[in-house]
Amino acid sequence: MDTNSKLSNNTAVILVSHGSTLPYAEEVFTEIKEKFIKKTGLAAEIGYMKVSEPTIAGAVEILKDEVDDLDRIIALPVFLAPGIHTNIDIPQLLGLEPLEEDPRCPDGNYPAEHYLSIADDVVFDGEIELLSSIGPRDELLDIIDKRINEALAESKLGDVKTGILLVTHGSRLNYNKEFATELYNKFEKTCELPSSFGFMELCGPSIPESIDKLVEENDLERLVVVPVFIAPGMHTTHDIPHILGFLEEHEHSHSHGHGDHDHEHDLTPVEFDGEILYPEPIKADDILIDILAKMVDEKL
Repeated sequence: MDTNSKLSNNTAVILVSHGSTLPYAEEVFTEIKEKFIKKTGLAAEIGYMKVSEPTIAGAVEILKDEVDDLDRIIALPVFLAPGIHTNIDIPQLLGLEPLEEDPRCPDGNYPAEHYLSIADDVVFDGEIELLSSIGPRDELLDIIDKRINEALAESKLGDVKTGILLVTHGSRLNYNKEFATELYNKFEKTCELPSSFGFMELCGPSIPESIDKLVEENDLERLVVVPVFIAPGMHTTHDIPHILGFLEEHEHSHSHGHGDHDHEHDLTPVEFDGEILYPEPIKADDILIDILAKMVDEKL
């Protein structure tokens, strides 16, 4: 399909992403967009919440120019779990009402420098429908199993006692923990190896806590740590690798800001003498594309 040509269909899709200062996420989401367009035949554009381009408002303008008589936009947050971004930030960036009160700013009066204050308004006369996040779908287990098998194929060890740790981000709201818990409960029923899950930040158990408990209880010699993230970013390329002992730095903690909140991480490496395997995140896996296409197809 020539995505530069006008399309007769009057519906288009915005694949909403967070945005990152690192290039990896943009590369992944470009591939996700290209695969999604090929899979569905729909006009689609990425809309970044902040940092990256195009913005959500910018994506709307691109789609208005691309699609004749565009009167409907389906906004699909390419986020695994709901949270502040999907329930509060993205609706407002689309010109919609937030789904709940913002715990960061209950009165709705954001500071002048906040990204919700400086974002361009969406200009669109048609209908904008916001879908939910992906959620703990069974198909995600297939991707996780694929990543585990890819990692084990690279192992330097033979048949040794192996454990699996699923790692997600964490959130101030309880949604992320609910997502991780439900997904892990499904995974545990299908996995014959000892397993657990841990959070990068904001809620527990932490990655070190989960690793220490899993290793101690099962006398493990090998650990597969699966990042349940869509795209590579600071957490998957720096924070988690440092915790796993892959990166050497003099400082064992750091902080970085996202405009609306600052994170303070304890990056002290875990103590584990065995082999740690760390596969890639989900990225533009064909299974993910099938999930996104199905979510949109249900609304067409």
